Amino acid sequence: MNLRPDDLPARLKQALAPLWIVHGNELLVLEAADAIRAAARSQGFDERETLVVDTSFRWDALMLAAGNLSLFGGSRLIDLRIPTGKPGKEGGETLQRYAAAPPAGIVTLITLPVLDWQTRKTVWYKAITEAGLTLEYDTPPRERLPAWIATRLAAQGQSAPAETLEFIADHVEGNLLAAQQEIRKLGLLHGEGALTQAEVEAAVLNVARYDTNMLRQALVEGDPARCIRLLDGLHGESVPPPLVLWAFTSEIRTLAALRGGSDMGQPLPTLFKAERIFDPARQRSLRTALARLTRPALSAALLHAARIDRTIKGLARGEVWDEFQHLALRLCRRGA
Repeated sequence: MNLRPDDLPARLKQALAPLWIVHGNELLVLEAADAIRAAARSQGFDERETLVVDTSFRWDALMLAAGNLSLFGGSRLIDLRIPTGKPGKEGGETLQRYAAAPPAGIVTLITLPVLDWQTRKTVWYKAITEAGLTLEYDTPPRERLPAWIATRLAAQGQSAPAETLEFIADHVEGNLLAAQQEIRKLGLLHGEGALTQAEVEAAVLNVARYDTNMLRQALVEGDPARCIRLLDGLHGESVPPPLVLWAFTSEIRTLAALRGGSDMGQPLPTLFKAERIFDPARQRSLRTALARLTRPALSAALLHAARIDRTIKGLARGEVWDEFQHLALRLCRRGA
């Protein structure tokens, strides 16, 4: 059974379910797991056994932990952590057996990272999620990050104007753990009340993490300012130009395939399936991009990418990172 993250505090005031599954963003999963562990202690689950699945982990340890009698006769919490999200064949089979008959007097907490769609379709994942309460914690997308920051500031009695929240978001994008650290630092430095732009600029470090997936998202969303900022960040982090070019070309080719099929009258759901695009949020972004970009525009973008490839290889003149910016602006522009 799926449980909305916002419903967790109220659910923890009730008797705990025997099996919990929490997956998603590292920081948010950690916070939710801490809340579940605290609730378990308050409800008499005084003992806790932590099992971390690594290369040397033996899966019979889980069954042994479930079968061991409590040292003090009380209830126990088994804290099973699977950092890779991949338990393997033996682990998957063990989890299926465990979910089929959760041990009495034990609360089991299973924490996992962000899961891909293949993992969500596995038999073991379906088994544990059908047997327990499942919470999924997504990383707030860039457009929701200022609101997320505002909520965290409000929890410590602080507020900031919209432009200041945008400033913080720009400097912590892609690094939610660092974002929380910066928010806590603001609480320690300034106490409760409204924060000024100057106070925030003096305190917040540039801890953003840039990756090519963020760039791909900004390209399909048609956000030129964010594209330029991400390219500057990738350049500053010395990301190899061929990797950045791959991000461009993979998005352009996907868009070109969708555009071509759509222009020939094929329905987008069929085209998404053919391109193995199943995430609803990505489908929405691509629909937005297709409304903006024509087939000639995408053909020109592919030719531009080919020219950048020759520049990277030293076969053509030009400044690679400047060309990346020009290509990004071309893809963000409406029409041919």
